Amino acid sequence: MRLTHLTLFSSLLILSMKNDVRADDQCYICHSGLGDTPSQQYISDIHFKKGISCAGCHGGDSTSDDMDIGMSKKAGFIGVPKGDEISTRCATCHSSDKVMKNYGSILPTNQWDELQKSVHAKVSFTGREHIVQCTTCHGVHGIVGAKNPASLVYPLNITKICSRCHSNASFMRSYNPSLPIDQYEKYKTSIHGMKHATGDTKVAQCVSCHGNHGIRSSNDTRSTIHPANLPMTCAKCHSDADYMRSYNIPTDQFDKYRNSIHGRALLERKDLAAPACNDCHGNHGAAPPGVQSVSKVCGTCHALNAELFSASPHKKAFDEKKFPECETCHGNHNIVHAADELIGTSPTAVCTKCHSESNNPKGFFVAKTMRQLIDSLARQQQCAESLVVDAEQKGMEISEAKFKLRDAHQARLQSRTMIHSFNEAKFREVVSAGISVTLFVQSEAQKAIDEYYFRRKGLGISTLIITILAVSLYLYIKKIESP
Repeated sequence: MRLTHLTLFSSLLILSMKNDVRADDQCYICHSGLGDTPSQQYISDIHFKKGISCAGCHGGDSTSDDMDIGMSKKAGFIGVPKGDEISTRCATCHSSDKVMKNYGSILPTNQWDELQKSVHAKVSFTGREHIVQCTTCHGVHGIVGAKNPASLVYPLNITKICSRCHSNASFMRSYNPSLPIDQYEKYKTSIHGMKHATGDTKVAQCVSCHGNHGIRSSNDTRSTIHPANLPMTCAKCHSDADYMRSYNIPTDQFDKYRNSIHGRALLERKDLAAPACNDCHGNHGAAPPGVQSVSKVCGTCHALNAELFSASPHKKAFDEKKFPECETCHGNHNIVHAADELIGTSPTAVCTKCHSESNNPKGFFVAKTMRQLIDSLARQQQCAESLVVDAEQKGMEISEAKFKLRDAHQARLQSRTMIHSFNEAKFREVVSAGISVTLFVQSEAQKAIDEYYFRRKGLGISTLIITILAVSLYLYIKKIESP
């Protein structure tokens, strides 16, 4: 047997030296002679090229050709690592700045720490280990750098690696039954997925948005896909002019969104109900909404507006001209607050883009009337509010009228919604109801103010009479008491 080992050593010595493996790596020499799969895969492994022997992960004495010595527990032999021991073995090197520097690596050394904080660090259904180990994604004996097309975590391969678990219904049911398992199928239909399929390594894939070792739940405020963080995640690529140059699309979407009504609500006021990029473009099936789908996207939140528009005369006109419905008037990324200035015939009104006294005049005059009505409601509401404040400051009971004022505010909000019907009669009905409320409130508030002055005047007269009586009584008493 000794002779066999020497013969085997001689035959593989040249091969070992060519591959920069130490001549005394008896583990590799023996397994190569057996022709087993791990040793064949290990030839292309980055660790093999760095001169790391089998013992680096499996333990033992790789310098001894005696199996009992080489695989003795005294020498630290652990055999095939199981469960979390796999990742902790990887971490002995990959979490040490000193060790990684000695091997000339510039990789970060916090991967294991990040993995332990991630959703993948949850306990598996066996109850004895994390869901994911390093080898789950990187492989075992054939590990190569992430920039190598042969790597399992190369950009063009990462989606298949993730989908091995995330597209497996029975596997995912063990951890999160509510999580969909069609993300990969949706991704293939997205603009990212279609470009990815052509071999584009720059386009977004799983780790571009979710991260790699430190993947967190979307409900975690530290997650890259938490609603408040998602716009910045998308902006990493979409706001980089150099990175996006080859795609010939704008890179100012995030700047516009940040200053929009939606962006301010989400990023400044932290209103998680406000839409982020994925609410309009989709998540895994991300794609720009088309002309026909814009209204459907907006209508998921603005349902009544969409319903009114669908029954309006503009619906047919927009379809004929192939105009996107909501976007034509409101824009897309830079949507502004729906102020009264958007309606009417002033230079700032969106109606004048299509309507004028000579071009589509009917719409022009309807818009003008609508603006006059809504301005009238605004003035009446402002007058009513002013009178209510005045009455309150005078100490008068005006709570009923003040409560009624909410109906006027509601009518004004409804009028802004009813604009989307582009029906003057329906719009006038809503505004008229609001004006009626404001007139009632004005009347009640004015009565309270008049009552205040009446009481004040009466108090003054009463005070004067009492004063006169008091002085008269004083003078009379003084008179009868005098000698």
